[in-house]
Amino acid sequence: MGTIQVRDVPDETERTLKARAERDGKSLAAYVRDLLNEEAASPTLDEVMARIETDEPVPYDPDFVRETLREGRR
Repeated sequence: MGTIQVRDVPDETERTLKARAERDGKSLAAYVRDLLNEEAASPTLDEVMARIETDEPVPYDPDFVRETLREGRR
């Protein structure tokens, strides 16, 4: 595993993160590590768009859509 060191974190930010970590029963390091893991696991908009770009097009049939909507309303 790698090591990340963050400098120049505003005091208020540090206090807030420490309080949240304590509330969750975690150390500050564990809390921030969880935040980083969540951030890394969430794709950016550019990543989502690039993935969509490589997908096969979905055929679109307006009659099928209309019929599906009608059936859903019954």
